[in-house]
Amino acid sequence: MNITGFVCFLLFLALVAAIAIYNTRKMRLNTTAAYFMGNRSLGFWMVGFSLFLTNMSCNVLIGENEFVYTNDMSVMAWGISSILAMIIVAEFFLPVYLKMGAVTTPDFLGQRFGPRLKKFVSIFFLASYVVSLIPTVLYGSAVALNGIFHVDEALGISYFAAIWLLVIGVGIIGCCYTVLGGFKAITISDLVQGAALVVGGILLLAFGLRYLGQGSVVHGIQTILASKKEHLNAIGGSHDAIPFSTLFTGMFLINLYYWGMEQYIVQQALAARSLSQGQKGISLACFGKLVAPLFLNVPGLIAVHLYPHLTNTATVFPKLIGDVLPPVIAGFIAAVVFGAAISTFNAGLNSSGTLFIMNLYKQWRRNAGDRELVKAARIFQLSLTVVAMYFSPFISRFNGGFYTYIQKVSSFFSVPVFTVMIVGFLTKKVSEAAATIGLIFFIVTYMLSQLVFDLPLHYLHVVAILFVATVVLMLVVAKWKPMTTPYTLHNQAVVDLKPWRSRHWFFLILLILMAAAFVLFSKAGVAQ
Repeated sequence: MNITGFVCFLLFLALVAAIAIYNTRKMRLNTTAAYFMGNRSLGFWMVGFSLFLTNMSCNVLIGENEFVYTNDMSVMAWGISSILAMIIVAEFFLPVYLKMGAVTTPDFLGQRFGPRLKKFVSIFFLASYVVSLIPTVLYGSAVALNGIFHVDEALGISYFAAIWLLVIGVGIIGCCYTVLGGFKAITISDLVQGAALVVGGILLLAFGLRYLGQGSVVHGIQTILASKKEHLNAIGGSHDAIPFSTLFTGMFLINLYYWGMEQYIVQQALAARSLSQGQKGISLACFGKLVAPLFLNVPGLIAVHLYPHLTNTATVFPKLIGDVLPPVIAGFIAAVVFGAAISTFNAGLNSSGTLFIMNLYKQWRRNAGDRELVKAARIFQLSLTVVAMYFSPFISRFNGGFYTYIQKVSSFFSVPVFTVMIVGFLTKKVSEAAATIGLIFFIVTYMLSQLVFDLPLHYLHVVAILFVATVVLMLVVAKWKPMTTPYTLHNQAVVDLKPWRSRHWFFLILLILMAAAFVLFSKAGVAQ
């Protein structure tokens, strides 16, 4: 990319920052409600775009396009099938969180089962963000930006040094957003960046098809549809990396956990100014998931035809941007990619501060006022950023294995936590003892299934089987030793709990479009 593209990149980032600063200039950040939740004042546009962009990290942009290039469209299932999980969250989970006035998702565990389980899950969330989420987001963004701008070549430095330099840059900018601007500044920038991501995806698709078709978009589409059609299939077989059957077992459970219980995601919806606005925001994010294949998957399809013998497949997405786009638009897309990285980083950093202060520090310093809590949050977030910036570049030394390892290890805890929470949602007498036993049982048995026994089952099917077994175990323990007083959800809401009246019609449309997307990319559609 030439100097024109780089200038466009900087100008767009400056525009987003200026919009965020202008809209938060009068907002005081001296309370935890303002700093962590934006005073619960978000409308559905901010909720929707924040959810959407927080999910669109560089790791996803790079990883899914690489998967399509090396395999097929079956990776699309993770995003498209999540629409069902998001609808369930909007209809059933969000009303419970808002009714109890939750700031973090472990708040529900604290009310339902007791403070010990709340503290354990909060520590787990923090550990996963420190070890997995924040460092890998920084590393993924550095890889993408180096692939677009070729920083190592431009500065005459090693690849590792370039990654470290970019990690520091992304970390400093993201930390400034979070520490100086708070949650509201993050969501305002997400609104602008989210809209830009949709526009950028359409531009990349149009220019990519035109480049492939040697000046004709139609010819480019015909090229994709005429050959290598195995890459067009989103219906994975039993021997594929993502079998279609997993949509109905472990994938559904993990999606429901991610969109309904993962703190850095759910916090975007908890900051809505009403239940109705939160439900509309989640629906807007669902529409975003429907258009996401434009930049998550289709560029990988184009690359299959442009680069049939690419050795470093992780460079598929940034290479396509550099090759097919004019410099000005390439700079704009680079800024959008950078914005996606910043959004996920900011969400992780803000949620880490929320969990640490509200669920741990506040329990230790019971008499601490809002000013002390906000100050402690900023110190914690700065410290976390420094640790992540130091650690992130070394991910490149693991030759791709480290990130896969982290993702697999996270499954040891995500679905167990989901299992305990879902039982808490649906029952009244399951005790803390039953929840603790269930949590330990799931973690131990899943670890054995993956590390000791060689089971002839996909790990997502194993997750689903263990989910059912753990639920049964918890119910049996609860039958033997139930809670003395059945749990009652008390109304502690600080926002309007009136639901969105038209939501069911929109939910139905979303489900129909979700099914249509799978039909389109199948042997009954374009993969015929």
